[in-house]
Amino acid sequence: MAKVTKRNKASVELVDAEKTYTLAEAVEIMKSCPDAKFDESIEIAMNLGVDPKHADQQVRGTVALPNGTGKTVRVVVFAKNDAAEAAEKAGADFVGTDDLVKKIEGGWFDFDRVVAAPDCMPLVGKLGQVLGPKGLMPNPKLGTVTPQPGKVVKDIKSGMIQFKVEKNGILHVAVGKKSFDQKKIEENIRTFVGAIKAAKPAGVKGVYMQKMAISSTMGPGIKVDLATAV
Repeated sequence: MAKVTKRNKASVELVDAEKTYTLAEAVEIMKSCPDAKFDESIEIAMNLGVDPKHADQQVRGTVALPNGTGKTVRVVVFAKNDAAEAAEKAGADFVGTDDLVKKIEGGWFDFDRVVAAPDCMPLVGKLGQVLGPKGLMPNPKLGTVTPQPGKVVKDIKSGMIQFKVEKNGILHVAVGKKSFDQKKIEENIRTFVGAIKAAKPAGVKGVYMQKMAISSTMGPGIKVDLATAV
């Protein structure tokens, strides 16, 4: 049986597992929980009334968080000529073409996101079997296949995140750091919830956004009244 630490016990005692809190209350409680030895991420778990097995009930996209994620994101860009230069100026960590393909084929994965110019997709397609399972394959629907990679790199670096509903109808994303002040955390969460609301598939019937909880990496889940988060 896992040992319950004093910090975990103190955190659990602050949360009523049966209660649903307003967003402001939930964030305040989360921030008041004892801190871990690192700056914890703020995570959202949301239950959606969708069946992702149906193509018309997929929920995926991107959203730019107004206060960023607090995380350094390493971005690889497949681009040539002016597009490559723009990506480098925007802060891309690695820019290339065939050289990047060989590097990744050799087992290198020291990056978090991949962006590609359309004319480089035939090259990137060779990496489908290694990038796909890791969720790193560039996708036009997510804006990561673009003739303006510099703009996308800038957006990613400033706080653009991806979201995709899992097979059980749950969305799970990180939307900031526990060290953020309360206002910034609430703004990021409201922005994310707004993006999910806007992404509602036309084929969904019944209640779309059903339940939501927030937590820090090492903290307890705190149920949030969705009506207070939109």
